Amino acid sequence: MAEKTRYSDAELEEFRVIINEKLELAQRDYEMLKKSIMNQDSNNTDDTSPTYKVLEEGASTLSKEETTRLAQRQLKFIQGLQAALVRIENKTYGICRETGKLIPAERLRAVPHATLSIEAKNEGKK
Repeated sequence: MAEKTRYSDAELEEFRVIINEKLELAQRDYEMLKKSIMNQDSNNTDDTSPTYKVLEEGASTLSKEETTRLAQRQLKFIQGLQAALVRIENKTYGICRETGKLIPAERLRAVPHATLSIEAKNEGKK
């Protein structure tokens, strides 16, 4: 039997469902992080209290920077998922960009935006 070169339409549809679920959650998390950065959900008195609490302000700045990093990482994840949906449309989803072989379905279920097989990923680390 010849080696499979791409996933079937039914398999691609299964991956599309997984990706859309992850995308919805990721977008919800991203929006929550954005609101946190902009203090839209804040119920505190930061804008009215005197600014003599230097240490607290420093901690607040660090927290905001960390939240910003998390938001950037979440956005990158969202973009990866959206790119995976494009690959599904093009019927190139699940094909390793290094080896040209199919990425195992188990890996794609765990990391649906993967573009490299474990084999290729490990080669890149050497």
